[in-house]
Amino acid sequence: MIKLVYCITKRPDLSDEEFFRYWKNIHGPIGAKIPRLHKLVQSHRINIPGDKYPPAYDGIAELWFDSVEDLLAARQSPEWAASRSQKSRLRRNRRVRRHVTQILGLRSMP
Repeated sequence: MIKLVYCITKRPDLSDEEFFRYWKNIHGPIGAKIPRLHKLVQSHRINIPGDKYPPAYDGIAELWFDSVEDLLAARQSPEWAASRSQKSRLRRNRRVRRHVTQILGLRSMP
């Protein structure tokens, strides 16, 4: 299992509500159409009053694929291009971090 992770910082001109609503209701469904995508997860930042560790990002997107080949094929699709075309509406490009991981073990908690 391969997981592509994006750590995202929203554009400063967007309110939290605007950012999270657009990401969930517009951008998310576009990304969900990417072929060979096994799983798509959006993790939206929450603010914890009094927390001494402020969040470094506004959200994390996880795109799960069964193999590297599936990820590479997905990147060539029109659906991937459509998803990428939306990115400037959401985020500051310089504040996006991306990495690809291989899941070595999954354990479901009861």
